Order: sequence, then C-alpha cells, then structure tokens
Amino acid sequence: MDTTPVDLSHLFEQLGLDSSDEAIAQFIATHDIDHHIHLSQAPFWTPAQKSFIIEGLEADALWTEPIEQLDTQLRKL
Repeated sequence: MDTTPVDLSHLFEQLGLDSSDEAIAQFIATHDIDHHIHLSQAPFWTPAQKSFIIEGLEADALWTEPIEQLDTQLRKL
C-alpha cells in the first residue's frame, strides 16, 4: 500500500522536480499554459512527466486533485 502523502509538494517530487515551497512558487511563476492546451501537453514536461500526469488523471487516482490544482495555477489570465 502506497502511503505517500498526496499534495502539491509530493506531486512535484513524483514529477522529479524540486518540491520546496520556493521552487514550486518559482515553477508556477515561470511556466504557464494556454487554456486550449491540456496540462499533459505543455511543452515543458518530459515524456515521463507527461505519462504520470495522464495516468494520474485517467485513473482518477489519488493524484487527480493535486494535478488539477497545478493545472489551475498554471493557467494565468
């Protein structure tokens, strides 16, 4: 049984990214996606990161909520 906490910080860990609060804020500040592009198709993801995002959303897995949270934060007005 996987007991990994499911939140934005741990999502960044799963994606192989720095998961400190400062690094997450910096990532969100320096990356954005247009409203017509699916989060997994953003050009800054590696193939493994894209796969994790797709699987996390399709399987309605534990990661769905933090993935959707990140998606919302990357869609700037």
